[in-house]
Amino acid sequence: MMQNMVTCLYLTTLSGQTRLITVTWCKNLMGQGLSVNVDDPSYQCLCRVDMKSWLFWKKKGSKRFELGTTKVDVFWDLSSARYGSAPEPLEGYFVAVVSNEEVALLLGDMCKEAFKKTHAKPPAETVLISRKEHVFGKNCYTTKAQFCNSGRIHDIVIECQTGGPREPKLCVRIDKQLVVQVKHLIWKFRGNQTISVDGLPIEMFWDVHDWLFNPSLGHAVFMFKTITSGEVQEPSLSKPVSHSFKHKELAQSQGNGYGFSLLMYAWKND
Repeated sequence: MMQNMVTCLYLTTLSGQTRLITVTWCKNLMGQGLSVNVDDPSYQCLCRVDMKSWLFWKKKGSKRFELGTTKVDVFWDLSSARYGSAPEPLEGYFVAVVSNEEVALLLGDMCKEAFKKTHAKPPAETVLISRKEHVFGKNCYTTKAQFCNSGRIHDIVIECQTGGPREPKLCVRIDKQLVVQVKHLIWKFRGNQTISVDGLPIEMFWDVHDWLFNPSLGHAVFMFKTITSGEVQEPSLSKPVSHSFKHKELAQSQGNGYGFSLLMYAWKND
């Protein structure tokens, strides 16, 4: 089974230039990990931290990399981080990406500690434009999402019954409100529907084909994508979501419009 993993893409400014920064959190039986990648057309800057239970010192530190002539520092302090079921910390931590004494990305709730450690100026505008995660469950899968920077964080619950005597059915709730219900799922195992969250039109896509017809693969794919101004709505899918959309390409295409996408890989626990 896939390890528990969350990957976020942020659009920010680093040394006066627009950059995409990828932050990946992962968790498996051996421990937890964090990687920070700064995308550049000519160079690539990757900071990887593996936190084993016996390597306490790696939960706090820094690394320096170079993008051409630009020096990039990554600082982190996860020594007091508190986690839920996901690999991403809930509180008690910071991760900062710094260049030319300016913070390009700051994550976590320990902002004072971060500025004291980095001696850098506050960050420029940072936009979360894409999030990809692996979620686990039997018939119910939960996550949280903030569809715009000024919006609130919403609880998302996906209920999908594919086994047993009852007819397969898919239900999606946001903040306990039913927003999508798909009956006759055996015929509608792939599709999309427009919903509204925070006054924004959101296109939801689902692909549960393998749950129904190839359960040995064990996962389905769900995506929530904001429809930005002037964007043409996607037609109903004729092929799997997982093959139709690539996380980074989708995020890059939305960058100028500050759109957001949430891509969920849902794995069944036996």
